[in-house]
Amino acid sequence: MPRLFGDRIMLREYQKEDLPYIRQWCNDGEITEHLSDRFLYPQTVNASEAFLNGVLEGKSDFKGFVIASKDSAEYIGQIDLFQLDWKNRSAELGIVIGRKDLLGAGYGSEAIRLLLDFAFDSMNLNRVYLELHEANRRGRKCYEKCGFKEEGRLKEKLYKNGRYIDMIIMSVLKREHEANRQP
Repeated sequence: MPRLFGDRIMLREYQKEDLPYIRQWCNDGEITEHLSDRFLYPQTVNASEAFLNGVLEGKSDFKGFVIASKDSAEYIGQIDLFQLDWKNRSAELGIVIGRKDLLGAGYGSEAIRLLLDFAFDSMNLNRVYLELHEANRRGRKCYEKCGFKEEGRLKEKLYKNGRYIDMIIMSVLKREHEANRQP
C-alpha cells in the first residue's frame, strides 16, 4: 500500500520496529478501555509478535496502516479496515491512538479522514462503518467530526465493569464523505 500524507501525520506500512510501541499500549487499560474484548485479557509478547508478523507476511484479513509522525515516521497508533466486503463495497474501521500524550490532539480525526479518502477514492468502497461503546464519548465526537452518523444500537451487547452496555453502530457513505470533504 502507498503511504498517505496529512498535515501532521502519515499513514504508513507496519514495520518490525513498531513492536515496542504496540507493546506499550496493548496492556494499558486507559488505551484499551473502549477497544474490543480481545483486550479483556493481558496480551503476551508472543501474541503481539504473532499479530505483527501476520501483518508483515500478508496473512492478516484486514488492510491497515500505522499512524505515524509525518516528520519522523514514529509510531502513534494504528488504523485498519476489517470485514472487507468487496461485493457490497463496505468495510469496518478500527483505530487506536497508542500514546496517551497524544490523545485528544486531533491525530485520530486526521487519520480517519486520510483513510476515508483512500477507502472511497482508491478502494472504491461505498460504506465504512464501526462499532463503539456507548461510553466512548471522545471516540464518538471524533467519528461525528469525520462525518459518521449513528445507524443503530446493539442493546446490551457488551458486559463491562459489572454492567451491560450498548454498542453504537456508525457509518459514513462515499457520497456523504464527498459532500463533507475538507478542501
